Amino acid sequence: MTNNLLGVAVTLLPEEPAVLAAIANTGLDASEVASAHPTSSLAWAILANNAFNAGRPLESYAYARVGYHRGLDALRRAGWKGHGPVPWSHVPNRGVLRSLYALRRAAGVINETDEVDRLSDFLRDADDRVIAAIEGEYS
Repeated sequence: MTNNLLGVAVTLLPEEPAVLAAIANTGLDASEVASAHPTSSLAWAILANNAFNAGRPLESYAYARVGYHRGLDALRRAGWKGHGPVPWSHVPNRGVLRSLYALRRAAGVINETDEVDRLSDFLRDADDRVIAAIEGEYS
């Protein structure tokens, strides 16, 4: 965690080299990665995205919810106090941010509008470029 000029703590998560190696290994699917690394938000975000793309929004929601909670745990371990920047530019933060986005997207499909609003605020507070960055990957 570092401070910016405004004195607000910036949260920077540690790298996950074992998770990245498992993802890069084409012999492992996302469920195997999540089983081997259940604390990784990135693994759960991938599962959520795969389920969403396969037309299974409730399954996507469930995977993303796990990634969200694992992400909150990781953020707190890194010194996050429930608010403040979690920059997209710091690659290890992206698993948490992707889980938040995946949960927001699935919540929208199942008409959980309060959750969509809350997660939109959370993502904007973390880094106001996150939503556009992730949506840019899908276009």
